[in-house]
Amino acid sequence: MKYVNNILETIGHTPLVKLNRVTASLPCQVFAKVEFFNPGNSIKDRMAIKMVEVAEQKGLLKPGGTIIEGTSGNTGMGLALAAVIKGYKCIFTTTDKQSKEKVDILKAVGAEVIVCPTNVEPEDPRSYYSVSKRLATEIPNSFYVNQYDNLANRDAHYEQTGPEIWDQTDGKVTHLVVATGTGGTITGTGRFLKEKNPDIKVWAIDSYGSLLKKYYETGELDMNEVYPYITEGIGEDFVPENYDMSVIDAFEKVTDKDGAVMARRITKEEGIFVGYSAGSAIAGLLQLKASLKPEDVVVVVFHDHGSRYVGKVYNDQWMMERGFLDVKTVKDVVNARRNLPLVTVTPDERVSDAIAKMKKFDIEHIPVKRDSEIVGSVSENGLFNKLIDDSNLKDALIGQVMQAPFPLVSQDTPIEKLSVYINRENGAVLTKDDSGDHHIVTKYDIIQALGR
Repeated sequence: MKYVNNILETIGHTPLVKLNRVTASLPCQVFAKVEFFNPGNSIKDRMAIKMVEVAEQKGLLKPGGTIIEGTSGNTGMGLALAAVIKGYKCIFTTTDKQSKEKVDILKAVGAEVIVCPTNVEPEDPRSYYSVSKRLATEIPNSFYVNQYDNLANRDAHYEQTGPEIWDQTDGKVTHLVVATGTGGTITGTGRFLKEKNPDIKVWAIDSYGSLLKKYYETGELDMNEVYPYITEGIGEDFVPENYDMSVIDAFEKVTDKDGAVMARRITKEEGIFVGYSAGSAIAGLLQLKASLKPEDVVVVVFHDHGSRYVGKVYNDQWMMERGFLDVKTVKDVVNARRNLPLVTVTPDERVSDAIAKMKKFDIEHIPVKRDSEIVGSVSENGLFNKLIDDSNLKDALIGQVMQAPFPLVSQDTPIEKLSVYINRENGAVLTKDDSGDHHIVTKYDIIQALGR
């Protein structure tokens, strides 16, 4: 029989996959080290089990103990799997910018998760760094992992990730590209590869809002570089001890938008369901393409799985709310706003009822509905003109003053064609979604969507 003794024995030996479409503009071959094949669906499994084993060897983690760590989610998953097999408890702190999926997954494997604010200094007692450190001093028989300064982190990649890449490329790798956070992956892997071939280039991908790139280039810890950003799992507002900057040959920053859009492209064009940082890594590589030659062999680390970002990167509404997706159709406009129920009136309601709904919901246009059929419309401007002529009209029935129904357009109607329907006389259109529900699109909605 061929089997492993427990799930931890399946960590490592992840595949190297050639990329074809998203890197078509590059002159060389590009391969992805697809790390979500690890049991915890990320590269962090490698260093999580290593840090636990080293702590056990040093007597820092004793039977029945509690593992405590600040994590963006992936390290926590690796630690939680180790805890399940080895019989430990887990308490993790994370930030409120991390996806809900990550938090839910950690809870699913038995961890306690404490969510802390993102936009505070690392030294702030509310930060996820500070809270995890404090808990480790308060809880008996606990071990604070500290992946940022725990050198077992980078040792795991020196012992595993680097040798795997060297072997899988037959020693032909010329460039390693890593979207970097704690520094463990890029330092450990890069150090091993450079010992094999000092000419190998190690490129770090950073995020705007992180200070790592400037620190690498100047040695200066410039807090003016630090501001909130959306990209998860990469960048830092301090320099972890796992970094050995001498291993790195270049840092490149990537925007939140470019990383998110590229992650979606990788999934749709390569069939590899990747996380946010993989998108950042490929976007950064494309920004550096002028430095590549036809004979180069590039390996890019894909850290984790896209399932942890379905509520963010893979959610059209989330993307459009942040201006990450271009608005092109009526469906895009509807998706870009929160799907509130359509406000309607009936022909038997009074004009005063329609006016009250306009005030309550802060809207100008209301469809008139009888049973399930749209039979007319009322608008703030139209009612205003009628009330000026006859103030007693507010007691009239809607059916007596309503105008024709708003035009009905398909969801795939391009925005530029809406000018045919939305004009001075008519301020809105209606569309039906796949469930048969009506949605209204106004001039204001279009301006808001295009202005994001």
